[in-house]
Amino acid sequence: MKQPILDDAFFAGLSTSALDVSMAETLPPICYTSPEFYAFEKDAIFYREWLCVGRAAWLKEPGDYFTTTHVDEHILVVKNREGVIKAFSPVCRHRAALVAEGQGNAKSFRCAYHHWTYGLDGNLLGAPAMDKTCDFDKSGEGLPEFKVELWLGFIFINFDPDAAPLAPRLEAVREALDRYDIPLADERERPSELRKEPWNWKVRFENSNDGYHANRLHAGPVHDCCPSSLAIFPELPADTAGYFRYNGTTHIDCSFNPTLKAVLPIFPRLTMEDRGRFLFLCIPPSLTIGARCDMVTYNIFHVDGLEQMSSQRGWLVAPGAKKDPLFEHKLSMNVGVSGEINAQDRYIDKLVQVGLKSRFAGRGRYSWQETSQRELNAWLVQRYQDGWARQHARNHDGKAGRDA
Repeated sequence: MKQPILDDAFFAGLSTSALDVSMAETLPPICYTSPEFYAFEKDAIFYREWLCVGRAAWLKEPGDYFTTTHVDEHILVVKNREGVIKAFSPVCRHRAALVAEGQGNAKSFRCAYHHWTYGLDGNLLGAPAMDKTCDFDKSGEGLPEFKVELWLGFIFINFDPDAAPLAPRLEAVREALDRYDIPLADERERPSELRKEPWNWKVRFENSNDGYHANRLHAGPVHDCCPSSLAIFPELPADTAGYFRYNGTTHIDCSFNPTLKAVLPIFPRLTMEDRGRFLFLCIPPSLTIGARCDMVTYNIFHVDGLEQMSSQRGWLVAPGAKKDPLFEHKLSMNVGVSGEINAQDRYIDKLVQVGLKSRFAGRGRYSWQETSQRELNAWLVQRYQDGWARQHARNHDGKAGRDA
């Protein structure tokens, strides 16, 4: 009989990953490679935590909508007639066909299969030829609705109807971003297309705020203007739902492009201290933000499977920046270099995922420049251990019921 890999000892052992960075060790490799652990993680993390799905700016008019996914669950995000953003499961309540795909503008959502029709508030408006069905109540057959919260223009949803609000736990993060005026920033209508990526989501999330690798993997004249040795990791309140690091730069108004200087307008409220550093910020498990003096880049991550994920990248710039006739050309200077850096990251992420499946993969130790990894571990380990306790309680309750 195969011995279970998830037991009390395994989850107790995760605590060593949340110690101070000088003592912490990496998560066990099976957290990235085990189907059993992934099934557990979906319930412990993704069905309970706030997940970023997009930007409010993507929904300008009533009826505007887009669809997306997280952990194989389809999500319909729509602006209703009152201008309120709502999120639903687009799975028809009749025979489970999807009632919406892609993006667009709609007055209602009609299932192509049998023409059940739903309003912008998810209510079932019409169900043809159901008048002879016993006890059929149209009012109770609306699309399942998810909790929605807007934070700095980002749309978050939560599958858990009892989830605590997100914003109060992001106050320290919001303060760090405050002078970038993100709610007022100019942005493109849509971000990049979804990019499919063949690794566990944590591999990518760890990479996104790993200052330790920056001047090694990305060594060269462009990235060397942001030395790993100048990283600072602020201490945050224990219940903060994210974490970040500041990274000093070699000169004021630095930017990742061939000039090494800002080519777009600088966010007007930045202090001289802000202009001498970059800000790298994470809100697990689905949003990362990188801020420099002339551009804010965000990544939205979607988990598609144990070793499959997708990502979208978008850009925010200072208010009015897009009025410059040369805006797109200047933006492309920044975006082009970022693309080269991302290509290096994707290459190494693939190698990490391969290595994690080796029987020689173990639990490594951290440099102080990897403090952000310890912060992610602390966020994860608490939720993993809470999830295991809930599973224990359910199993106990089930056994008690069978024994009664």
